[in-house]
Amino acid sequence: MAKNLNSRELEKLTDEELARRSLQDKEYFYFLIKRYEKKLLRYIHRLSDLSGPDSEDILQDIFIKTYCHLNGFNPKQKFSSWIYRIARNETISFYRRNKSLTQESVVKIGSADIENLAGILNDEDEPFRSLRSIEKTAELGELLKQLPRKYREVLVLRYLEEKKYDEISDILRKSPGTVATLINRAKSRFEKIVKNNLSKGEV
Repeated sequence: MAKNLNSRELEKLTDEELARRSLQDKEYFYFLIKRYEKKLLRYIHRLSDLSGPDSEDILQDIFIKTYCHLNGFNPKQKFSSWIYRIARNETISFYRRNKSLTQESVVKIGSADIENLAGILNDEDEPFRSLRSIEKTAELGELLKQLPRKYREVLVLRYLEEKKYDEISDILRKSPGTVATLINRAKSRFEKIVKNNLSKGEV
């Protein structure tokens, strides 16, 4: 039973092992929740402009759906990709259910994201290097909003969530080749947006 294991022993268990054991003892699932709640709440915020209570509601729905579908989880897959796919779908579903929120989602980024996001840009250009300053965080977030959702989404997963290509492929249910194409196009579009705004002196 999970209650007979200390936190150090639980930490050694993989996500997949915790998911398997959760089928017999829900206490293991509580530990999965603790492992993922902060990560998924951050992901929801990066995908949307939802308020705190709405984000918490989505997070609760994510864990409920995850637990209810544990029997369908393939242990040969990566659990993190599986639960991120559920998180993405639940966030999108929330927007669809709440028509007042059907506008394009807004990516919220914090100062800790600045290095990864600015890393998309060409470091050889002095103006781009200036975007690494903390003061430019809000501006980068605003520029990211100008991208179509499919491009914003892959940039968030690759550069902010730091997911590998095969993980993004699992989350989005797209082939690795399609993911690579989306990321390259997203980087190109984002760079053009930044250049245009720099030339106008808006960032």
